[in-house]
Amino acid sequence: MLVLAFDTATPAVTAALHDGERVLAESTTVDARRHGELLVPTIETVLREAGATLADVTVVVAGAGPGPYTGLRVGLMTAQALATSLGVPAYGVCTLDAVAYGSGLSEPFLVATDARRKEVFWGHYEDMRTRLSGPAVSRPHDLPADLPLVGAGARMYAEVVGASRLLDAPEYPFAGALASLAAEQLGEPDVREVVESGTHPVLSLPRPVYLRRPDAQVPAAPKKVGT
Repeated sequence: MLVLAFDTATPAVTAALHDGERVLAESTTVDARRHGELLVPTIETVLREAGATLADVTVVVAGAGPGPYTGLRVGLMTAQALATSLGVPAYGVCTLDAVAYGSGLSEPFLVATDARRKEVFWGHYEDMRTRLSGPAVSRPHDLPADLPLVGAGARMYAEVVGASRLLDAPEYPFAGALASLAAEQLGEPDVREVVESGTHPVLSLPRPVYLRRPDAQVPAAPKKVGT
């Protein structure tokens, strides 16, 4: 197994290679405006560092969001294109799940990422592997109270949610965590069939998780000018 994983649903453009037992290489650049420019070079970097080529990849995994429309689309379109050209399966994983897994926590907590518009995308977790609810989008002050928080969205609104609730954990869905989480699932029997049925608890088809409409809107028809 050689899993190529990447995520572009947050400002972190991140990619990693995993051989089914460990992360072989990982690279991340935090830049909210250059997803399309940075993703392919980041993939090339981890392949080079691992001494592998695209032809060696057996599975492609992409963060499925939620996230801003443009950045999220870059990663998922790349995953679909690579899977088609290589003839290998592609899967999606909720971006919040990757943040949760990277936290390593064994207690209940919330993950929150920046949703812009003064909102956060969030999920409620029993532990690093188990999402109880979400993903959802809310104002920071509407998040469930009295649970610890991880993620860049939580830290961004620390004054609103309470700085004492913030835990020392990775703020972004680093691809090493994404790849490791996916690799745990890929050895299961009939995994493809379960994913295609839509019942797998972690893996999905590589389709975006959108919780609201994109910012861009189709212009309305021009008003008629009276004579």
